[in-house]
Amino acid sequence: MVEMSSYADIERELRYIAGIIKQKGREILSNYTITPPQFVALQWLFEDGDMTIGELSGKMFLACSTTTDLVDRMEKTLLVARVKDPNDRRVVRIHLLEEGERIIDEVIKKRQLYLQDVLKNFNEEETLHLKEILAKLHQEMREG
Repeated sequence: MVEMSSYADIERELRYIAGIIKQKGREILSNYTITPPQFVALQWLFEDGDMTIGELSGKMFLACSTTTDLVDRMEKTLLVARVKDPNDRRVVRIHLLEEGERIIDEVIKKRQLYLQDVLKNFNEEETLHLKEILAKLHQEMREG
């Protein structure tokens, strides 16, 4: 049976890792004209495609009014555009534009290169095992 202290150790390590990744992400973002919340919004649009303000708000855990302000600023800098849903003209979706896609793609690639560098002392088997364990943990958290 796993001791409670092991769960405490896992929680602490995950918290520390998340903090380091967040800080490194902000360092990478400092070379761009977008803010961390804009990055998060662009990343959701990049990964999941067009969505409404309400859907984006839900994914970002923000009030709709806050997300609307965020989208307004990104629209002014030509990162996103509001488009009418072809199936229901009353619905407006946020669409990632070419510049937003370019920035998010560059930032994600730089983050991946950072992680590749961090894992340089892991062998292939350890890296693949880490990927499998993290995917399983993520799935359990989503379902739980």
